[in-house]
Amino acid sequence: MSGWRGWVLLLAAASVLAVLVGGPTGIGVGLVAVAGGAVAVRRIEPPGKRRERVRALADLPIAADLFAAATRAGAPPERAALAVGTALGGPVGDRLVLVGAALRRGRPADEAWQHVADLPGGPRLASVATRSAERGSALSRALEQQAVDLRSARAAAAEAAARRAGVLVVLPLGLCFLPAFLLAGVVPLVVAVLGDLLHN
Repeated sequence: MSGWRGWVLLLAAASVLAVLVGGPTGIGVGLVAVAGGAVAVRRIEPPGKRRERVRALADLPIAADLFAAATRAGAPPERAALAVGTALGGPVGDRLVLVGAALRRGRPADEAWQHVADLPGGPRLASVATRSAERGSALSRALEQQAVDLRSARAAAAEAAARRAGVLVVLPLGLCFLPAFLLAGVVPLVVAVLGDLLHN
């Protein structure tokens, strides 16, 4: 749910809620629902952007490994970036091609590597590559370590997402069982107590 569809569903749900509650209270409840829902709709990531982010998370460690291998084999950074970017494709590959083209035109390393900075994990990769270029340190070793760090971060994020999914799966079950518990357990008890009070 994103874009105009999300807003239409939000307004429809808020309107139904306002009608069900009724009166001035219903209008207030509807407005609160619109305000809260607006925050939720804005935070929903469009499917295309999500696919790009997921692919970038998977491809960035591979790109760092390939780039390290190319520089270790003697390729200059601009040729390594162009070769890896062309071979890899996708969001990471496209940005590496831009990095290679910028380096080939003689742009400073910090400026050229900014093309990957908008990717998840990209700022760290750009920082490592820029520092290596400025200090003359071994770029291949730095990128290999960066690939290991990116894989570790990705594994940690996957584990956190799995835990979060477990919690989110339990919530609907709780919402289903709570009314059933009230109807099956509490309501008969209250009715029995009220019946006893009325007969006495």
